Amino acid sequence: MTSASPARRARLGSAQTRAAWILVIPFVAVFAAMFLVPLGYSAYLSTFTSQLVGGQVFSGLANYQRALGDPSFWAGLSRVAIFLVVQVPIMLVASLFFALALDSGRMCGGKVVRLLIFLPYAVPSVVATLMWGYLYGENFGLITQIFTGLGLPAPELLAPGAILGSTMNIVCWEFIGYNMIIMYAALRTIPTELYEAAAIDGAGEFRVAWSIKIPAIRQAIILTVIFSIIGSFQLFNEPNLLFNIAPNAIGSDFTPNLYAYNLAFKNQDVNYAAAIAFLLGMVIVVLSVIVQGIVNRKEKTS
Repeated sequence: MTSASPARRARLGSAQTRAAWILVIPFVAVFAAMFLVPLGYSAYLSTFTSQLVGGQVFSGLANYQRALGDPSFWAGLSRVAIFLVVQVPIMLVASLFFALALDSGRMCGGKVVRLLIFLPYAVPSVVATLMWGYLYGENFGLITQIFTGLGLPAPELLAPGAILGSTMNIVCWEFIGYNMIIMYAALRTIPTELYEAAAIDGAGEFRVAWSIKIPAIRQAIILTVIFSIIGSFQLFNEPNLLFNIAPNAIGSDFTPNLYAYNLAFKNQDVNYAAAIAFLLGMVIVVLSVIVQGIVNRKEKTS
């Protein structure tokens, strides 16, 4: 067998490079037009301030300084942090439990159960929030009617002290199935030889799940954690719709996203809203990098 000459290898490499660029350029163009250009324009807007006299003037980082001293921004960020610490673990543990139960093959009607758990993810968040808003209603809600029928005091699920928990419940209902599908798909890729070896050693279902399944799908779990962190800080639809039902419980600054939206489209303060959005994006990036770094460090030491 004769090897290709250096000139032929160079021509082949050049042709492959051109083909790669031809395939990649459409994506790069769309990515730049739909992501980089709007992002750059938002960064540009955030460096200006609107004034009654003089119109828009360049103000550098003044909007960012204003945001860092804004109690509404910090209150929304704190609320989202509580949401992240409480709701995300509950949602992911429930997702993992259902994924393990379905993968064990011992659940009756597994395919139907899997579809029913995933179905809420197919429901638009607007419809889901309106549906739960009806269930939560103090005067007309189904939950209130059930408690009243039983002669018990109905819980005030749309009260200021309960609205965050009610929102957590809606998001859990929407996304447990989505995260379950990611974990379940990862579980199906585990080699069956591991289960056979565990069975020979006399390991039970709990031992197999704890020592084989969960470590094997670690990357899928990390993926759901990062998606959940990003999703928590992007919380918008649910509080925005619940605001119409419970205006006394949800303010315009309930979450940073909702605050930026109201600043931009109701207060017409686009420049400050862009600065809020950029600060929120930086918080998400930092948290995602920290989570990924912690996981990578644990994997290296294990």
